[in-house]
Amino acid sequence: MSSNTTPSRRVENSLGSSIALFVPMMVLFLGAIYSLAFLTLENVWPMAVCLVLFALSFWIPQTLMGRSDSAGEN
Repeated sequence: MSSNTTPSRRVENSLGSSIALFVPMMVLFLGAIYSLAFLTLENVWPMAVCLVLFALSFWIPQTLMGRSDSAGEN
């Protein structure tokens, strides 16, 4: 019993939208690394900035943009 229906195709991102998402997230990530250059024992704010920027660079694409729900697709 074979059916002639084709499986649903996975919707791929366009190159432009992938670049538009990659560039700001990479800027956030590199900003997190750059903020560590100002870290001293007397000034802990660069570490706080680093943690926030690092978390945002992963949280925004996975949660707000819906990129984390593609693992179950075939």
